[in-house]
Amino acid sequence: MQNQKLVIEGGHKLSGEVRVQGAKNSSLPIIAASLMCQGETVLKNCPALSDTYASCRILTHLGCECRFSGNTLTVKPDGLNSYEIPDDLMHEMRSSIIYMGALLGACGKCCLSFPGGCELGPRPIDMHLSAMKKMGASVKDEFGIIECMADKGLHGTKITLRYPSVGTTENIILAAVKAKGETIIVNAAREPEIVDLALFLNKCGGKIKGAGNSTVVIEGVEKLHGCMHYIMPDRIAAATYISAAASTNGEINIIGIDSNLCDSFISVFEQMGCNVYIYDGCIYVNAKKTLKSVNKIITMPHPGFPTDAQAIVMAVLCKAEGNSIFEENIFENRYRHVDALVKMGADIKVIGKVAVINGVKKLYGAKVSATDLRGGAAMAVAGLGAEGTTEISDISHIDRGYENFESVIASMGGKIKRI
Repeated sequence: MQNQKLVIEGGHKLSGEVRVQGAKNSSLPIIAASLMCQGETVLKNCPALSDTYASCRILTHLGCECRFSGNTLTVKPDGLNSYEIPDDLMHEMRSSIIYMGALLGACGKCCLSFPGGCELGPRPIDMHLSAMKKMGASVKDEFGIIECMADKGLHGTKITLRYPSVGTTENIILAAVKAKGETIIVNAAREPEIVDLALFLNKCGGKIKGAGNSTVVIEGVEKLHGCMHYIMPDRIAAATYISAAASTNGEINIIGIDSNLCDSFISVFEQMGCNVYIYDGCIYVNAKKTLKSVNKIITMPHPGFPTDAQAIVMAVLCKAEGNSIFEENIFENRYRHVDALVKMGADIKVIGKVAVINGVKKLYGAKVSATDLRGGAAMAVAGLGAEGTTEISDISHIDRGYENFESVIASMGGKIKRI
């Protein structure tokens, strides 16, 4: 996997139809939640990603039974016999910290190390640890190993987050769903993926109200049971394919997507001059006009512009007429893709949290290396609209979040192959 590359021949307009995969950021916490449920859980529309396989390896290590076939993941956690996740499994993905809440809820204890994944700068877990302590867990954090114990079980409490962290909100929900009493999260993250997690847990017998709002109330229950759940569509994958169409002045139809999930970035493409039509779970995008710059894009917690779409949309704006400005407020290392775009001919200046893009008429193919998941996707988007050939190495990053990326692009007429 490490030696594989994507080779893209630029300059071919994308056209056609694409069905959006299940959401990575929804499936991973739901897979973790499944270990708390008695009996069988069946997850439909589960994306075939390296992060999904990493999640299955964690569950298998813990004693659960996993079967994954044709975007359907079946989990039977009845053999759960461990509460420890070793270093090598934790380091495979950035969101592995959510197993803290799931294992505390299932076993009353957990032992794990710091998570891995994309290097987007520090993702402090002190909010996670503080929340678990407030719910009655003792926490020992030494030499990179985190041990949490709740011998008497977890109890409900009121937790006010200083920042609406998605991971912390998910961890609290997972820990609280089987805790004694009522847990209230104030200043909770409002992302739609959190709503999907709550929907899943409520189907399993949980009592969660207010997911998607800034206050979430969880009334603890004694038991959870397995269920069948359909993972929501991936809004960031949708943003990526819209960006690929815009980069090539193409025309595509995205099917199987709730347009409400995409409000935060659809308006940006409309400002660029793309015609966007929404109908019956589809988004039709015509990007045949010359692209225009946008004034300022500020990444914010939901419902603001998502940080996960920043690099991908920046790749499109490299060729838009005029100056565009980004302000990145979520991750401090989220501009690592800029050097690769500059290598391809983009004119981008970064000062702290701000990136200024002066649109150029052409980008040129180059040999670049994916820095992280969305940065790698941005390089592919730029390469599709560039002159000449782009080679992207380190594509294991891209495989963490996109299902059959090159096949999807090729199905719409893109010239792309994996070697």
